[in-house]
Order: sequence, then structure tokens, then C-alpha cells
Amino acid sequence: MNNARKLFAYLAFAVFLFAGVSFCASAQTPGGRPPFAPGAYPPGRSSPAPSAYAQGRKNATGEEFFIVASVDQSKSQILLKHPTEVTLLAGVDANTRFTDEVGKPLKLSDFRTGDTVWVTLSGGAAGTAAVRIRKGQMTVADLHRYYLDYPEIR
Repeated sequence: MNNARKLFAYLAFAVFLFAGVSFCASAQTPGGRPPFAPGAYPPGRSSPAPSAYAQGRKNATGEEFFIVASVDQSKSQILLKHPTEVTLLAGVDANTRFTDEVGKPLKLSDFRTGDTVWVTLSGGAAGTAAVRIRKGQMTVADLHRYYLDYPEIR
């Protein structure tokens, strides 16, 4: 390729880049701000995603449903995850009760990543603590009650 063609290619590339930058700048509002601020809801949306309301929803006995993300026995902590992917770090102590589906006593070491649990929490100045952790599955009825906006289809 001769020098004139190389120069033409460089100039065409520069014009292409300049046009792209100009186009991106025009996507902002007249005040120079992006169309909506980071962390704000997009236009026409006044609340978070519908499934976000389920965090903190408790059953009749005051338990919340979680998936065990990890267990740290050395720090006496368990990382819990809502089905909506929001996590919560909870401390466990000698007063925390661990049970299986039928009420048989368990230990913290019996819980593994991926286990589904129902947890009763207490919060204070020192942080969130688990009062009771019960292994258990979420039923289809519970899924609809806590996480879906429509009743169970039968």
C-alpha cells in the first residue's frame, strides 16, 4: 500500500472516531447529564424490579427463605442469598438453633453451599444474627406467594 492510501485510511479512521464521539455526546441531555442518573430508575419506572419486593418477606412463623451461599465456621458466619441474588451475611452463635426438615438438630458444619433454608433473623447494633436456621425446600405455593406477581396455576 502506498503512502497516499495509508494517509487516506488514517484520515478516514480519524473522521470515523470523531463522528462516534460526537454521536455519544449528543445522547446526553441539554444540561450535559446522561439521560438518567446512575442508580435512578429509567424514565417511566418509579420503583425497583417487581421481584425486589420479596426481600424481607416472612412466612407466618417469621422465617425468610434463603439459599446458602457459603459457610465460614471459623468466623461463625453464614452467607445467605435470596432467590433474587441479594446476599446477607448473618452471624451464628451458641444460641442459634439448626434443624433439618423434620426438626432433627443439626450443626453449622452440616450446611453446604446450595442448601435451601428458612431463617429467623434478629438484627442489632452488632449486625444481623441468625436465631434459627431450618433446612427446607420452598413449595410452589410459597414461590408464588413471596416472589411471583400471579397466583399459582393449578
